[in-house]
Amino acid sequence: MASSKNLVIVESPSKAKTIGKFLGSKYKVVASVGHVRDLPKSKLGIDLENNFEPQYIAIRGKGDVIKAMRQEAKNADKIYLATDPDREGEAISWHIAHLLGIDPTKACRIVFNEITKNAIQTAVKNPRTIDTKLVDAQQARRVLDRLVGYQISPLLWRKIRRGLSAGRVQSAALKLICDRENIIKDFKPVEYWNIAAILSDMNEQKGKSSEKKKFTAKLIEYMGKKITVENKEMADTVVDALNKHDYIVKNVEKKERNKRPYAPFTTSSLQQDAANKLGFYTKKTMMIAQQLYEGIEVKGHGTVGLVTYIRTDSVRISEEAKAAAKVFIGEKYGDKYYAVNSFSNKKKDVQDAHEAIRPSYIDLVPDEIKESLTKDQYNLYKLIWSRFMASQMAAAVYDSMAVEIENGQYTLKANGSKLKFDGYLRVYQDSSEENNEKMLPELQVGNKLNLLDLQCDQNFTQPPSRYTEASLVKDLEEKNIGRPSTYAPIIATLMDRKYVSREKKSLFPTDLGFIVTELMEKYFKEIVDVGFTAELEDRLDDIEIENLDWKNIVSDFYKILRDELEIADKEIEKVKLEDELTGEMCELCGKPMAKKSGRFGDFIACTGYPECKNTKPIITKVDATCPKCGSDIVARKGKNGRMFYGCSGYPECNQVFWSKPTNKKCPECGSILIEKKTKTSSLACSNSECGYKE
Repeated sequence: MASSKNLVIVESPSKAKTIGKFLGSKYKVVASVGHVRDLPKSKLGIDLENNFEPQYIAIRGKGDVIKAMRQEAKNADKIYLATDPDREGEAISWHIAHLLGIDPTKACRIVFNEITKNAIQTAVKNPRTIDTKLVDAQQARRVLDRLVGYQISPLLWRKIRRGLSAGRVQSAALKLICDRENIIKDFKPVEYWNIAAILSDMNEQKGKSSEKKKFTAKLIEYMGKKITVENKEMADTVVDALNKHDYIVKNVEKKERNKRPYAPFTTSSLQQDAANKLGFYTKKTMMIAQQLYEGIEVKGHGTVGLVTYIRTDSVRISEEAKAAAKVFIGEKYGDKYYAVNSFSNKKKDVQDAHEAIRPSYIDLVPDEIKESLTKDQYNLYKLIWSRFMASQMAAAVYDSMAVEIENGQYTLKANGSKLKFDGYLRVYQDSSEENNEKMLPELQVGNKLNLLDLQCDQNFTQPPSRYTEASLVKDLEEKNIGRPSTYAPIIATLMDRKYVSREKKSLFPTDLGFIVTELMEKYFKEIVDVGFTAELEDRLDDIEIENLDWKNIVSDFYKILRDELEIADKEIEKVKLEDELTGEMCELCGKPMAKKSGRFGDFIACTGYPECKNTKPIITKVDATCPKCGSDIVARKGKNGRMFYGCSGYPECNQVFWSKPTNKKCPECGSILIEKKTKTSSLACSNSECGYKE
């Protein structure tokens, strides 16, 4: 059998499968399965005495993959490195080139923003050399992160407890969460009163005012100046005054208001919108987006990369994509729905070689390929498709009206609007979109109004909301901390290290998170300082933009870190963490049991350790009893990480449910009902032969 003449190396098997379909039999496409070379895990791996030279090694467990790539490379006439089109992808290609003996100054690198036949074939025809500026920018980040992680983390292990970590971006993100919690704790509410009049036009016949003619006007001014009603006494005075005078229309302003569409998604805005609209955590968003990018088996189309590259800071769109959108919008919605919109990037165009995230094939409408996608894939694809299409559409147009109403020395204001042309709203609704807008009745200056009701409500100022993943991502991006592609792993690390807990959607810093942040603020203030972190991020970008020497930037940073490490090691005393008692007593020695954390997760242990080594797993009971023996049903986690529900009497009783059981019985067969959430039901019978659902 003849060997392939051309070898293409990508990161993932699914990406290899999709690309192989476009290139044909003359090309062999193989996957490196991610990184193949990295710094060693067992040591720092950076030669501090030799200008921070990284000591890369082949990653453990990748021997067979590397051997297979070398064999394929030996038989190939040409080798194309087709890893992702970003800094990390460039570095992976550079490492592969090193392992396979490929000259990085030769045209061996191909890049594409979308996995389509045209994009792949065009890329193969236009190979380039490996971009050392991109590689160096990635090396600098990798080395800096290793210096922080491998030099501060052991200090935290010695001074607090094993298993803790610090990170260049992680620690700054944790400080934001802790600072927000401190603001909330210290917040002192201030009383204020809202006063609003429910009015109708006096020209209406008394008693016949329809709901449409009623409107609300809010008190805004007294004697031409903004008014704040601070207490009940003041509120009573204002209400008395408002009841003594007529409500007269002082000014009417009508205008047309345009609401422009949003830019197509960047990584950050996709993460935020998926969190707000779909309830996805950042990690889940990126996992599903990666699947859509690498390729999905679509009925009638084969394996298709549905979206463009998902790690991007750019809102740029190719001319080809714009042209395709124009045709599609004109044919499906009409020419009046199309518009030429311009969007600008928030930051300097470091990664403007990428496009924004958009569908690779506009004509693959989400609803038409729904049966080929999982529910989560469909929802995220629809979000990406809709946002892109909206970005190429006309603005929504509202008729708006603002009315100022005079009452003695007080002024009230009412606003109303009505959608006149839906424009981009035809395909995409922003979560903040005003859906309950109501037009005011036709009013003229000098009109006297009926007072139907006067509302006077006491309120108190509220502290800022706790961070959610979406709002944290937004803040990290606005403050220039890290890069959007790192946000998901950063948040996952904060959760895994028990620095942050999640309740519903809100992120709460734990006591451990506060302790670590306090220590970092005192001894490593630059690392947690938002301004310093943002400035360092800009310098790292300048390696790529201005071709700066990455080792000089690392050296400048390490001088600060080295001095701080010496002081911290001398001054930080051992921190004793208080045990979180469970309220149980040890059945072996009688001492209190406490919640502990280990390498395999949380567990319960005796506080008498090491004399008493009694430990127990943490058991979460559910509101149901075992149908076999009557014992409690508890939540458990299998070896594969999947949650299941079993009898607490195990091993004597082996009753198991794979969905959460309830305390309700099936009305048809008497078995336990389980939570089986689908589009049409929420409960189902646990007896598979019954089939009952509700």
